Amino acid sequence: MTDLNTTSVKAAKDNVVIPTYDRDLMMPGIVHFGLGAFSRAHLAMYVDRLLARGDADEWAVSGIGLMPADEKMRDILAEQDRLYTLITRAADGEPDARIIGSIAEYLYAPDDPEAVIERLAAPTTRIVTLTVTEAGYTLGTTAANESAPTTVWGYLLAGLTRRAERGIPPFTVLSCDNIQGNGSIARNALVSYARGAGSDWAERIATEVAFPNSMVDRITPATTAEDIDTVEQITGLRDEWPVSSERFEQWVIEDNFSAGRPAFETVGAQFVADVAPYEKMKLRLLNASHQAMAYLGILEGYTYVHEVVRDADFATFLRGYMREEAAPTLDDVPGIDLAGYQDELIARFSNAAIKDTLARQVVDGSERIPKFLLPVIADQIAAGRNIERCALVLAAWQAVLLRGATRPTDRAITSDARLDELEAAALAGEEHPGAFLTIVPLSEIDDERFTRAYRKARAELREYGPRGAVLSLNRDAVH
Repeated sequence: MTDLNTTSVKAAKDNVVIPTYDRDLMMPGIVHFGLGAFSRAHLAMYVDRLLARGDADEWAVSGIGLMPADEKMRDILAEQDRLYTLITRAADGEPDARIIGSIAEYLYAPDDPEAVIERLAAPTTRIVTLTVTEAGYTLGTTAANESAPTTVWGYLLAGLTRRAERGIPPFTVLSCDNIQGNGSIARNALVSYARGAGSDWAERIATEVAFPNSMVDRITPATTAEDIDTVEQITGLRDEWPVSSERFEQWVIEDNFSAGRPAFETVGAQFVADVAPYEKMKLRLLNASHQAMAYLGILEGYTYVHEVVRDADFATFLRGYMREEAAPTLDDVPGIDLAGYQDELIARFSNAAIKDTLARQVVDGSERIPKFLLPVIADQIAAGRNIERCALVLAAWQAVLLRGATRPTDRAITSDARLDELEAAALAGEEHPGAFLTIVPLSEIDDERFTRAYRKARAELREYGPRGAVLSLNRDAVH
């Protein structure tokens, strides 16, 4: 076994793409908080492509870890000289392997908070990117009296403050999280933190720092032991933390940067004046579809996304959700054929090579459902259109929560900041059928049509099971 590192990478098998640029010349112009699987399959890959073109040495990535789990990333990247393998899988054929070299450094913030602040304050740092998950924008944004930052917002404020003190222009903050208006939300979170800290920079952040919105898309499951073994077979090198993703990729970015930007458009990204139509399309069709299939799929006994979508009954239900409930709420999306996009999503979801788990889709449902699914319900109600499939998804959410509350050993949802509250509401809903609807954010949809649709979906799910409830809607659509 040969471990992946700077010396061994040249011995990778011939079918593997390896860095051909001089990594010693790289400068970290991008600082990224949350260097997990997705950012390594997306942001770092785009930067690697730029570096391979030979004209972007100043845009390498400095990864920052904040959480205890990030210690493992620190140690593995150090052992591998910050190299890792990206495996992309199509539905058919052998996976492709590319060894990524665009990570110039990795800093684990608890080791040395000052080093992170200095990296943020460096004149060479011109963009700070984020993948801190949906929950990261609502948790930890209240400033605390502390000697050193502990949250991404604390570090951003410290870095911007130090730059101002040194007369260095502010960097751009570019969110890469799956949130509609992610740039605007990041601005609000940071300004709120700065105000809470009593910083003189609060109002300047709101007006002087660029926060472009962006839409990112690439299905990237968690790395498994099987992935590690597969990478070794393909490359001939042992990588202890590779990344596996689908072949598809998309990055749409608002062209609004305060200190320059890389030419990402030359390596597959798209710069636009307004990201909103693309964001809404992705969140309501792709992300909400993951919610639509996950809870029903779990109740049916499935483990993987592709298992649900390869089941004709559930695929018909999912297509019905996209076509009848999500798509009518969308704006015109320049350059996109929405019917073709929906077909492409079904094909992507059906990719068995990805092995994307339903368990991954139900993480932080209390954050995801309000952002992905509830806006569809609100818009459909306002327009007097169908909400029956959305209602069934919410009923399935309650059923999965109920199962966890009554049989903890069968708990499918294990990661949600509000899990105890959600399970209590699911239990209350057994005695009082509408009780689950009183929890936030469902309580924000105060409409009798929604209540009736939810109760009907709940009754059918209890009486006929997930397949029977789906079949009932599928038959209604046919007739």
